[in-house]
Amino acid sequence: MTRTAGELTVTSADGSAIHVEVYGPEGAPAVVLAHGWTCSARFWDAQIRDLAADHRVIAYDQRGHGGSPAPTPAPAPVSAPAVDGTGRGYSTEALADDLEAVLAATLGPGERAVIAGHSMGGMTIMAASRRAVFRQHAAAALLCSTGPSRLTEEATVVPMAPGRLRTRLTAAVLGSKLPLGPVTAVSKKILRYATMGPGSAAERVDVCARIVHACPRGARYGWSQVLAALDLEVGLRELRLPVAVLVGTADRLTPARHSRVMAGALSHCTGLVELAGMGHMTPVEAPEAVTAQIRELTMTYLGAKKEAEA
Repeated sequence: MTRTAGELTVTSADGSAIHVEVYGPEGAPAVVLAHGWTCSARFWDAQIRDLAADHRVIAYDQRGHGGSPAPTPAPAPVSAPAVDGTGRGYSTEALADDLEAVLAATLGPGERAVIAGHSMGGMTIMAASRRAVFRQHAAAALLCSTGPSRLTEEATVVPMAPGRLRTRLTAAVLGSKLPLGPVTAVSKKILRYATMGPGSAAERVDVCARIVHACPRGARYGWSQVLAALDLEVGLRELRLPVAVLVGTADRLTPARHSRVMAGALSHCTGLVELAGMGHMTPVEAPEAVTAQIRELTMTYLGAKKEAEA
């Protein structure tokens, strides 16, 4: 592990380098932020700005995103779900390895944190649910705009009735190897339709577009294959800690049905929040609501003070 001011490079179980950023005062209640597919730690900038005043905020780039290099091995095919612990570079086991490495490197012995995961970040939490390091350090979690399985079957990005054809078309769209190209008015319109609510502010659409378009094509494709075969139902049920669930009612990628099912399957769901008119990119679309959920968890399970008292 190497360290610079406010940054860490953490080595995961297979040797992959994971870029980590740390904000806020030492000794403050800890929050760990895991972003989603095609995003980066920059996706959490609004939460970092707010929470770092009185929390120790740890945000990291999932492998292949942001400052974390893509894994060397080729992605596993859809026909072989990458949940078998073989150490492949693209797998849910690799996501869990990376989160464990971040927790071990940034939290002291016995120190606990609220862990918030958006989309693939939420799936990372589910994948790590049975890991010893995760259970040692996780006080509570936020599953934000995510789902445990049947992602292509349930997604409504393709505007047609559910069925095999829609599932195949959805897999083709989300698993495309084509480059996204530059951010343009047209690309932002497409991104808004697929990932955000219809009323999303133009500046927030622009933020999301620039983050998503910065994701390397190889990593985007590699992770799309893992997500297409995702099955984390067991990991969801093994989350033996307080978990809040949040989703936008206009989410086309992980529709609210996923969140309702997750809330019912969790052993200790602290609540399900459905944000009217919001899409999949809730930390950017509704930053205040997402931050409020994280703060509520830190106040309840880490003894954090209210912002006005901090």
